[in-house]
Amino acid sequence: MRMNQALQNNTDKNIVLLKKRALYYLGKREYSRHELLQKITPFAESLEITRQQVDHILSELEQKDWLSDKRYVDQFVFSKKKKFGLKKMGYELKMRGVDEIIIHDALNKIKSEEYDLAKNIWEKKFRNLPEGQVEKAKQIRFLQSRGIDSTLIHQILSGKLPE
Repeated sequence: MRMNQALQNNTDKNIVLLKKRALYYLGKREYSRHELLQKITPFAESLEITRQQVDHILSELEQKDWLSDKRYVDQFVFSKKKKFGLKKMGYELKMRGVDEIIIHDALNKIKSEEYDLAKNIWEKKFRNLPEGQVEKAKQIRFLQSRGIDSTLIHQILSGKLPE
């Protein structure tokens, strides 16, 4: 009986340690649920905490609003929108395990700014319209690597305003 109680107390202590570790990470910056799971899983395994218990801890953090994919996406989009296009941000968020609906909602909020953001990215690097085919190809590759839509690229490089 005492042995079972001692094991239970040890498990409870380990769960508290894992929660503290998760809160420590969340105190530094926002994480998606998937990212935080990846970050704390090695520590959970060293404490012999099951995946089901880890999922329960993450759900508890979400219920208390300490972990939020929506807040993570909003922060991510705010910090990256001046460097990358919507395609690249969407891809990055998908790779970080965020739900597609949350990604779609966040990117739709800045859809109206897409042309201005893309033009600012282009102006920061080039400033002038391309003079030859080689220069144009270089600028197109750059903008594509930043995840900017091809129709926007052609609008920017032709000097036209969006329709």
